[in-house]
Amino acid sequence: MDQSEKAAIDLLISSAWIVPVVPRGVVLENHSVAIKDKKILEIGPGQEMQQRYQATESVSLPHHVLMPGMVNAHGHSAMALFRGIADDIPLKQWLEDRIWPLESNYVSSQFVHEGALLAMAEMIAGGTTCFADMYFFPDEVARAASDAHMRVQLASPVLDFPTAWAQDADEYISKATQLHDDYRNSEFIYSAFGPHAPYTVSDEPLQKIAILAEELDVPIHIHMHETAQEVTEAIAADGRRPLQRMANLGLITPRLVCIHATQLTDGEMQALAEQGASVVHCPSSNLKLASGFCEVEKLRRHKVNVALGTDGAASNNDLDMFGEMQLAALLGKAVAEDASAVPASYALEMATINSARAMGLDSLIGSLEVGKYADLAAISMRPLHTTPINNPLSHLVYATGAHQVSHVWCSGKALLVEGELKTLDEAFIREQASYWQKKFSSEN
Repeated sequence: MDQSEKAAIDLLISSAWIVPVVPRGVVLENHSVAIKDKKILEIGPGQEMQQRYQATESVSLPHHVLMPGMVNAHGHSAMALFRGIADDIPLKQWLEDRIWPLESNYVSSQFVHEGALLAMAEMIAGGTTCFADMYFFPDEVARAASDAHMRVQLASPVLDFPTAWAQDADEYISKATQLHDDYRNSEFIYSAFGPHAPYTVSDEPLQKIAILAEELDVPIHIHMHETAQEVTEAIAADGRRPLQRMANLGLITPRLVCIHATQLTDGEMQALAEQGASVVHCPSSNLKLASGFCEVEKLRRHKVNVALGTDGAASNNDLDMFGEMQLAALLGKAVAEDASAVPASYALEMATINSARAMGLDSLIGSLEVGKYADLAAISMRPLHTTPINNPLSHLVYATGAHQVSHVWCSGKALLVEGELKTLDEAFIREQASYWQKKFSSEN
């Protein structure tokens, strides 16, 4: 074909293997992805695509797996600055004795902006292109994400008590709705409500959130049934399990995103399935805080959408979605006492399309499909621990580390090339992290 007859595109990525996630379990060999105007135009055999398209830029990945960018469905990005500062203590003590006092002393717009930049740099380097964030000063996270050219869903926090960001539930909700208005047309910034937990938000604001979420067409992220103690104390308080209270308040809908969910009965799982609600599994955080075990295989069999998140780096202590995928698959088998539980293909879906679905973004991202945004990650299979490449999809879940990510694109724009960040200043991020470390050390 004559060069003049080729269709003009922005980017052509050719890879040894492509794992599109949808359809499930598919691995394409020696294929290419054509990208134009930020979106996937076509996926096809490499030689045919090279003959058909004239690309402004072409990238060849002869030893790589190309996959959708990871979607981290739950975290507190700015808490990356608290990494390693409150380890090896139970959740209640961790939260009330260490984290809340630290936040009271240090959280500010500067803290959140610089902590979010650190988290985003780590996530991009690990193949993540979109994340859900529940933290104070979400406008600062939005600003950082815009600079990074990265997607974020801001689950603006709501609590009954004052913090550095707001004084009461009404102010939190007002700021969340304003943030939604500010970014309603953004390509990268999406909004949600983030009532912290049933034990920190009373009935009236929860009812208000349920109504507003419906009106604004946004999700509701909430820590739910995180520990057995949470459930026991709720029953002692008013005779109901937290999820039953949510049902009575009208919150169990397709918009509800239940974070952690380590304490669910079969009946509660069925209720979530019937109402189309999602669960976000955070295996590393659950284990580190001894919160309990999310029964992922049971949820899967009930047809509940199960997404994957890292939680914050103060309770993980990293933002590595490859580590979370592997742990989710292995832990899921042990909890179910079934080696066939949570297979690799499902663990990969949890980290991509299922997370996008929980966030209401699955029509835009989460899989490599024509018409979706070109959010992609390339993973090198050259290391010895992913050799030989008998099953690329299995390797992504059971053998791959975040350090193998070489390239990342979001809306077709390169965020990482050969392991080098392209939209963020790594030296500045390290310098600011060091500033906060010294500040913590000198004042504690």
